[in-house]
Amino acid sequence: MKIKNLSKIPVLLLFFWIISCKNNDPEPADQYLVSFEQVAEISKSKFQSEITSVFGAQSASIALFIQSGMKTYRLKYNTKTPEGDAIIASGAVIVPTDLTTAYPMLGYQHGTIFEENKAPSYFNSSSESYLGMFFSSIGYLVAMPDYLGYGESKSYPHPYEHKDGLAKPNVDFLLAVKEMAKKLDLNWNQNLMLAGYSEGGYATLATQKLIEEQYASVFNLKASSCGAGAYNKIQTVKNFLTQKTNGDAGNNRSYLWVMLTYDRLYKINKPLSDYFAAAYVSEISDKKHLVSISKPFDEILNPAFKQAILTNGDAKWTQAMADNDIFDWKVKTPTRLYHGDKDPYVPYLNSSTAAAAMKAKGSTSVELITVTGGTHDSSVSTFVLGTMDFFGKYKN
Repeated sequence: MKIKNLSKIPVLLLFFWIISCKNNDPEPADQYLVSFEQVAEISKSKFQSEITSVFGAQSASIALFIQSGMKTYRLKYNTKTPEGDAIIASGAVIVPTDLTTAYPMLGYQHGTIFEENKAPSYFNSSSESYLGMFFSSIGYLVAMPDYLGYGESKSYPHPYEHKDGLAKPNVDFLLAVKEMAKKLDLNWNQNLMLAGYSEGGYATLATQKLIEEQYASVFNLKASSCGAGAYNKIQTVKNFLTQKTNGDAGNNRSYLWVMLTYDRLYKINKPLSDYFAAAYVSEISDKKHLVSISKPFDEILNPAFKQAILTNGDAKWTQAMADNDIFDWKVKTPTRLYHGDKDPYVPYLNSSTAAAAMKAKGSTSVELITVTGGTHDSSVSTFVLGTMDFFGKYKN
């Protein structure tokens, strides 16, 4: 048999050489992912038994939802501080192991924590990482950032309730999880949901805003569930100064933490005596936000500073608070705002004003879920169960 068209052989050889070169090209370097390590693998049956100690009386009903075991990972990733400096941060990734269909990703942002070992990547049974594990067991690839100031970045002061200090590292974490998912060939369907409660509610809405405005082509964000976050900073602070808070020392720690964080990040650098009543300056100087003061919040403050906040007489502080307001924008993603109307820690006005402002901007995808009579703690279960139901519509 004769070979015809010998003149075409060099062209064919060149074609196959090009294809071969392409196949041998190295994978592009990861931009965000630094490393990841498996922490544990937990079977479905083992997790069902473990949740008894975590969820208590509700464990029997919760166990009925569990579909899968999981592998837990600690991930390190590249991001930047609010000052713009490069830093390596960390987070928890939880992968379901028994599912035969593709699953969505859930970016879950944790609430306020004062102890380092409560960060998600430590997988402490008393932390929110177990809630993340539960979500993984019902069919989600769960991504839980530690936040700057915890885990790998614990030497950096946590940017508490700071919009950019939460949102940008959270997005970088999700990008790192995408790179990890590709390396492990995970059966992720490319859909993303976001959820969080308390500081996590604020971090979730801030992250959602950044994704909608700058990363809409990168993430297929399907739904967002935000619980009891302080979205309206200016109105919240004025509320604390005109209506007596309950004087809870734990609540006051959070409020002081916000003040000290904004003073540092916005380089306001006032002496503590400008902020606080003389009786508390020494103790706050010594213990910072970990101080224990059981007084209504307005009584902790220097009267002159209190008056300046109420009258917008301190331009730097008014700007710092306004910069971290995230209640007044047009939401595109289907969003639920959960909040107890008797919340003494993060006032209900944060969610009610957010829902009203978003609808006034033309958003038709935001829904306010009011927990009648609910406090900050008692409304958590409504948030979790409601989020499960809400996200079920968008999983596929």
